[in-house]
Amino acid sequence: MKISTNALYDRATQQMGTVQTTLAKSQAQLAAGKQVITPSDAPTQAASIQRLKSIMARQDSYADTLAAVKTRLEDEESALQGVSNMVVRIKEIAIQAASDTLGPADRKVLAVEMQGLRDQILSMANAQDSSGNYLFAGSRVDQPAFAENGFGDVTYQGDQTRMRVSVGDQRTVQLNRSGSEAFVRVVRTDAKGVSTGFGFFQAIDQLTAAVQGSSRIEMQRGIGEMDALQNGLTLALAQVGTDMNVADAQTAVLEETRLSLKTTLSNIEDLDYAEAIGQMNKQMLSLEAAQSSFGKISKLNLFNYLN
Repeated sequence: MKISTNALYDRATQQMGTVQTTLAKSQAQLAAGKQVITPSDAPTQAASIQRLKSIMARQDSYADTLAAVKTRLEDEESALQGVSNMVVRIKEIAIQAASDTLGPADRKVLAVEMQGLRDQILSMANAQDSSGNYLFAGSRVDQPAFAENGFGDVTYQGDQTRMRVSVGDQRTVQLNRSGSEAFVRVVRTDAKGVSTGFGFFQAIDQLTAAVQGSSRIEMQRGIGEMDALQNGLTLALAQVGTDMNVADAQTAVLEETRLSLKTTLSNIEDLDYAEAIGQMNKQMLSLEAAQSSFGKISKLNLFNYLN
């Protein structure tokens, strides 16, 4: 077999180049802490990494949405609880006003407090979330839920739309509730059996007027209607609590899913430093051996090498 000097040098150079390339790749992996530096290193593994990262990004988006939903629900709960407390106070004042121990002047003073509470309730009914959206306006979030005209009459100007948002691949939660759900109407039936509905604020205004005018029959009727308003608020608070529980449960599910995805991604993407360092040491030893042997062989002439 004939071996030329050029072939000998080319083969040795090629072998050292291969070892150097492998060593450089190991050094890059150690520097980055990743198994795959470029997709061409391991196409299948790189595709799996990209797919997992895409799924994780979607889960992170769901988590952000859930956090926003929970904040909004907390705002709703705070507003409704405040309104509920004030309705209770209005009822207490009305019961006090209905007492025979008070005169017309005393009742007018109490009516002033009731009017102040009513105005605070209207303010809370038009509460906004951190993004400036009105909480109880349905889908018409850019305008106050309740509007008061020049005569003091309050009307609901939102809609009944219930918005839901995705917080999982197969999961949605309710984002809002309409003002008409929380601020319910009262129904009165007259002697002829005809039923008529009156709005939340209209019922409070009429009770306030009854206290101011010392109308006992209307005060007694209004005190009973405050219970109906309170029941509507209690139901709305229960619904908010249920939605918050759903959001908390979904948050826990997302946390478990994200942890599982992170573990899987780490197994595929992250580098085992102990193994990588051991492998690199072997490669360095191999390179040193190749360089040493080439140095010795290169000093021989072709005649001595063949013999």
